[in-house]
Amino acid sequence: MKQMIDKFLRYLEIERGMSLHTLRAYRKDLELFAAHAAKDADAVEMLDVRGFVARQIKNGLTKTTAGRRLSSVRSFLKYLTREGYLTANPAKLVTTPKAERHLPQFLSVDDVFALIERTDTIGFIHARDRAILELLYSSGLRVSEVAGLNAEDVNTREGLVKVRGKGKKERIVPLGSKAAEAIRGYLTEKILLRKKSSVLFLSKRGSPLSDRSIRRVVVKYARLIGASDRVGPHTIRHTFASHLLQAGADLRVIQELLGHASLSTTQKYTHLDITHLMDIYERAHPLSSEEKD
Repeated sequence: MKQMIDKFLRYLEIERGMSLHTLRAYRKDLELFAAHAAKDADAVEMLDVRGFVARQIKNGLTKTTAGRRLSSVRSFLKYLTREGYLTANPAKLVTTPKAERHLPQFLSVDDVFALIERTDTIGFIHARDRAILELLYSSGLRVSEVAGLNAEDVNTREGLVKVRGKGKKERIVPLGSKAAEAIRGYLTEKILLRKKSSVLFLSKRGSPLSDRSIRRVVVKYARLIGASDRVGPHTIRHTFASHLLQAGADLRVIQELLGHASLSTTQKYTHLDITHLMDIYERAHPLSSEEKD
């Protein structure tokens, strides 16, 4: 099965343009499945797939992780079916484990302002960190998208950012005036230190910031305002989407800004909005107040 897995991963890399991080995740999932099935790819049956998912859950994995591994196996077997190695996809009828719904964590407007204001505008590191935080909240980018930006991708005059998202799909998203101002300040510091790299965000030594380094920047300032240790770049992305929805933005617009392929991925934010509305109701409705009294 190993040769078939390698062939599938090459297809994902070349034809689908998937990132190295995604390819590593696929490889891990498929190697686990291969070890469980212990047979050639063209001999895989539905019971092998179902047993694999059941074992993942029995071993203590969450239903979300088990479902993701099933998705990897399903995609692999679909590829083999299309290429003629299998007559039918044996994973097609295997049900995805129903995961518990967890609402995304997000910050209040006051918390976001406090987070950004803990940075400074003077000095390369301070200006860079402020620009990162402003950009994350202004445009709702994934951390990998921020790390992948070049200076030429950001048009501070027009207020636009060209983003390369999942599968190398490009989209244009708005850039708020505060974020544009912070990025201009950072670029000035970058020039003063003679950092000539085309990559937008750099370390003090001039090397591109990794996803992990950007995550550390967010965690650093979140701790300074007393926020949860779980706050990271993805929290700010959730916050961006939640605040737009609460302000009345259309769900389709939010989907486009976030770069979600499916509207169902974006719809989880409607639950956050309902929570927000219920909170206002509880505090404002006269009968609700009387019941509490």
